[in-house]
Amino acid sequence: MSQAIGNTALAYVRAWHLVDAKQRILGRMAANIATTLMGKHKPIYDPASDCGDYVVVINSKEVAVTGKKAEQKVYRHHSGYPGGLKTISYKIMLEKKPDEIIRKAVSGMLPKNRLRYRRLNRLFIFPDDKHPYEKNILKSYDYTLNELSLPDKVEKIQDKSKNQDKKSKKNKSKKFSSPENIDNGKNKSVKENISDNVKKDKQNKSIEIQI
Repeated sequence: MSQAIGNTALAYVRAWHLVDAKQRILGRMAANIATTLMGKHKPIYDPASDCGDYVVVINSKEVAVTGKKAEQKVYRHHSGYPGGLKTISYKIMLEKKPDEIIRKAVSGMLPKNRLRYRRLNRLFIFPDDKHPYEKNILKSYDYTLNELSLPDKVEKIQDKSKNQDKKSKKNKSKKFSSPENIDNGKNKSVKENISDNVKKDKQNKSIEIQI
């Protein structure tokens, strides 16, 4: 077997991935995008080699954040001159430059080295569904937040609890209707019948004696 399988041109082919950012959590999505840009999902991954893939992100306007980040998150940049610090809130950035939100999040999760800008150049972000790379896409990730919403999880938990209650009731009914319990019941009924017969015999004997 050849020992140069990992160095072949086929191993370093760059695939195109499509990510739908509609109602997806910004942090988790950015982490997965950074992993794909770095090539960590490939067996040939090497920190010093640029073996990542291309990523196309659509619907960047509808990206979601958790907690109060939509109200509290702020982006800062400095011009380099005294008093040149400028801040932009998350809401304003989402209206004016929604692609920069995802780009900054992914940039913060990539290693700070010379390969950082090469990897970011393979990231293409679009605010809508339209993009010019439809023929290049090989894999698409379009799982939305609505499909993994909390009410569904709550309903599943409730269903599980109901099933557990039903199983416990069945087990209790089985215990009460077990053969041992049935035999005990039969024995009790037999004993009661015998005692009733004995009482009747005593009563008959007493009646005969009186007569």
